[in-house]
Amino acid sequence: MTRCTTHKRAPLTRDRVLRAALELADEGGTAALTMQRIGRRLGVEAMSLYRHVRNKDDILDGIVDLVFAEIELPPDRSNWRTVLRAQSISTRAALRRHPWAITLMESRTTPGPANLRAHEDTITVLLGAGCSAVMATHTYNLVDSYVLGFALQEVNFPFSNAEELAAMSEELLANLQADEYPNSARVARELLTSGFDYADEFEFGLDLILDAIGPVLPGA
Repeated sequence: MTRCTTHKRAPLTRDRVLRAALELADEGGTAALTMQRIGRRLGVEAMSLYRHVRNKDDILDGIVDLVFAEIELPPDRSNWRTVLRAQSISTRAALRRHPWAITLMESRTTPGPANLRAHEDTITVLLGAGCSAVMATHTYNLVDSYVLGFALQEVNFPFSNAEELAAMSEELLANLQADEYPNSARVARELLTSGFDYADEFEFGLDLILDAIGPVLPGA
C-alpha cells in the first residue's frame, strides 16, 4: 500500500512576510520590494499579503524594525559610555548586513517596538547618567549621526577590505603626479606600507567622540 504524503505549507504571518521582504531588500535594495516579488518568495498570491501588511510603507516600517531588533546592548547598563559604544558597534554591524537601511533608520514616522525600545534604552542610560533631556538628545544625535554617516560612507567606497584598499592605493600612486600632489602621494604611500584598514577607523572615531562627550556630561 502506497501512503500519500502532503507537505503542509507554513501559515502566512506578518513575520514571514517581513522576513521575506528583508531578504529581498538585502538582495536588491528597497526598490526590489513589490507585493508580487514578496508573494513569489513565499509561494503565495500577492493579494494574500494584504491580510498581514497594509502597503509598502508598512513593510518598510516592519523591516526597519527587524534591523533595529538586531542591535544589541550590553546587559550591564550602568555605564553610559560602555552602552553607547557597544550599541554603536552593533548598529554598524547591522547596517553592514542591511545597507539599504542606512537612510531609513531614523526616517520612519511610525516606528516599531524594536525601534522604540532601542531609543528608550539609550535615552534611559543617558538620563540615568544625569543628563537633561536636551543633553541626552545632543549626545544621542551626535553618536547616531556618526554611526549612520560612517556606514553610508563605508558602503559607498570602491573597496570592501584592506586588500582592495591596498590595490586601489597602488593604482592611485601609479597615476598620481607626485610633484603636483606631494602630500596625497605621501599619504597613499604610507597607508600602503602600513597595512592600513579603513574598517579600523570606525572605533577610532567613535572613541574620540565618546571621549569628547564625557567631560560635558553632568558629574564629569
